[in-house]
Amino acid sequence: MRLFNSKTNQLEDFKPLEEGKVKMYVCGPTVYDEIHIGNTRPIIVFDTLRRIFEASGMKVDMVSNYTDVDDKIINKALHEKVDERIITDRYIKAYNEVRSRLNTRGLNASPRVTDTMQDIIDFIAALEKEGYAYNVNGNVYFRVLKSDRYGEISKQRIEDLMVGARIEEDPEKESPLDFGLWKKTETGIQWDSPWGKGRPGWHTECVVMIESHFHGMIDIHGGGMDLKFPHHENELAQAKACLHHDLARVWMHNGMLNIDGEKMSKSLGNVMKAKDVIDRIGANTVRWMMLSVHYRSPLNISEEVIEQAKTELLKAQMILKQVEIRYELENKTMSPLIDEAFKTQFLDAVSDDLNTPNGMKIIFDVIKALNQDQRQKELSESVLLGHYGALRMMLNTLGIDFEPIKLTPDQKDLFMKWNQAKVDKDFEKADLFRKALIDQQLL
Repeated sequence: MRLFNSKTNQLEDFKPLEEGKVKMYVCGPTVYDEIHIGNTRPIIVFDTLRRIFEASGMKVDMVSNYTDVDDKIINKALHEKVDERIITDRYIKAYNEVRSRLNTRGLNASPRVTDTMQDIIDFIAALEKEGYAYNVNGNVYFRVLKSDRYGEISKQRIEDLMVGARIEEDPEKESPLDFGLWKKTETGIQWDSPWGKGRPGWHTECVVMIESHFHGMIDIHGGGMDLKFPHHENELAQAKACLHHDLARVWMHNGMLNIDGEKMSKSLGNVMKAKDVIDRIGANTVRWMMLSVHYRSPLNISEEVIEQAKTELLKAQMILKQVEIRYELENKTMSPLIDEAFKTQFLDAVSDDLNTPNGMKIIFDVIKALNQDQRQKELSESVLLGHYGALRMMLNTLGIDFEPIKLTPDQKDLFMKWNQAKVDKDFEKADLFRKALIDQQLL
């Protein structure tokens, strides 16, 4: 496995900290609304990376959090006149329904910020003791200028950041670069702390949840490109300051998503909810579309891209159906094998920095081989089953799920009538039977 490390800005041979096991953390959602289609890209990308590791024989300890403390959550709760937990429970449920529909594998842990609060408070207190944090009237800030090599993930220089337009002046801060660790608040959910009532800053939460679960450095920290700065940069700075080690060996970031060439935004009216897209085109098409472009590249969703994904998936689905129907009509039980040559080619392709487009090329090669198998007069059953099993394995690694065909007695009878009509050269009847099979999506 080779992976592109955003921190070193280069491809590296991946070597886990613990042989045979991968420790991976992916930043999860802030649960104040239903997720849009762009939010599904990291879900799919890192679920697929996990599947590749597991297909290669490794165990993966995968964690993703819920940020259930945020101004947007508080404001929505105030607007609806309900407790914040009502809001967060609602959208955590909606998020998990999308994850489930996208055929993602279960996480080893999915911590909430609210369940990690004492650890967060203790962590901020430790940063203060180390001299990296300071309290001003109940607001606690991190001293960025004290941090070693700040900017190494986002490749931004301290000097540029100091004069950058993104930095807002705040008279409480020692430096405009300093970021909040604890926020004094009188509105909404709050906790007691050594600095008064308040709630934590976003950048501290993930560091603490990683440490609470893994108890040390992890192999991979993932998320979208938009998290490089300031979120991941600030996570790394805190880990080095308090834990005295890098947070992760490899930092991975997936590219962003556009709709018809434009960034999604409420002002443009092109924000697409994930559940609505899945309803319209199906989870398999969503996953295939997301993986048809290299994960670090931008992905543009358009009707043309969607139709291409559907067409490509249909090729895989139809050849699987043909093989399964063949066995069903012969009343034979399938015992799939896996062609080792194709399996090796596929895993080699996708293990090169999660190059799923190259992996898809191997899938098309297997589809071609299966079509040739089907045309063979003297069929080698072991070859057919090897190709069939290889295709199933590859699709499964990409999270693509096609339910195997099981014919009913009526459907078997319909196939027999169709085949007999062709033998009898009764083309009118054959066409009627064929249409009936197409209507049932069996051809």
